[in-house]
Amino acid sequence: MFPRKQLTMAFNNSTVNFEYENSSSEVCEMVVVMETFEIYSCILIFILSIIGNFLLLYVLFLYENLKNVTNLFVLNLACSDLMMTVTLPFWAVYQLQDWVFGDFACTFVIVTKIVGLYSSVILLTAMTVDRFITVVLHNMPINKVRRQRFAALSCAAAWIISISVSIHVATRVTVKDWGGRSMCLSNVDFAFNLAVSLLFVFLLAIIVFCYSAILKTVLQASNRRKRRTVVVVLCIVAAFIICRVPYNIFFIIRSFYEPKNCYASKREIIAFIICNVLAYSHCCMNPILYMLSEKWRKHLLDLFSCKKVRRVRDRKRTTGSSVKQNVAFKAQSSAVVLEPTCS
Repeated sequence: MFPRKQLTMAFNNSTVNFEYENSSSEVCEMVVVMETFEIYSCILIFILSIIGNFLLLYVLFLYENLKNVTNLFVLNLACSDLMMTVTLPFWAVYQLQDWVFGDFACTFVIVTKIVGLYSSVILLTAMTVDRFITVVLHNMPINKVRRQRFAALSCAAAWIISISVSIHVATRVTVKDWGGRSMCLSNVDFAFNLAVSLLFVFLLAIIVFCYSAILKTVLQASNRRKRRTVVVVLCIVAAFIICRVPYNIFFIIRSFYEPKNCYASKREIIAFIICNVLAYSHCCMNPILYMLSEKWRKHLLDLFSCKKVRRVRDRKRTTGSSVKQNVAFKAQSSAVVLEPTCS
């Protein structure tokens, strides 16, 4: 028999407290196994996300036109994923021991995670609306400049809203001694959690509606290229739903539900860890999903085979030779014009 024990889990902008009477070692063993799984998952996701997203950004800057609307959304989504990724080492160490990084690091980690989390939701919604306009409403006259302006304003709004949310949370972040452990906590009230959850549900409803209409339109079309493009974006949205929806549903349910016994507490701990790992795994999903696109695969192959460098050199040589030929041709033309005529 184990003595009475309080298990406290602090993550992001909330704290989960479980107090129960352990009747066997099975509960503790399961919790330890899940915490170990979470630590190794954080390390793996961190490595994959850093490599994948930096590679994605490098390919974007090297090969793509950043004024393109889709590329602009991809760029901002990669930045959102990286913001969440940089917090992973802190949480991995935190699972092994107390919070040892101090007050400033506690605030920085929680704020960075929240900015990355909510900016990605808003950006993905805007990206879906843009796809809806171009695919479903393709008969409408769409101004390219207006579309670019919409994308830029959407990206700006995503960062402003997510930063505003993080500032509200940052004022409630503290490092406390809780049950003999130093904990990084953020005491956010119920109303705030409910408002953020409702915002997520609203944005998710927009995404589902838009892609239902997009799928219906694409399945009726015969343009294979358009189908491939939409499939890639659809996979990105599906990955988002699979990874992020369980995490937000968990916090919505937990706002109204409190475990009453040991078995319920055990299930809540396991559900929390699974949802947490799923939410973080989304950080490395987008670079993998972009490889479904033939264009992105070609860019990646060109990058590793240094074809871009060769292309640039060839372009310079071609440009240089063209300039020389034009100069020579103009010189010859001038000579002909200036040559005196015989009477």
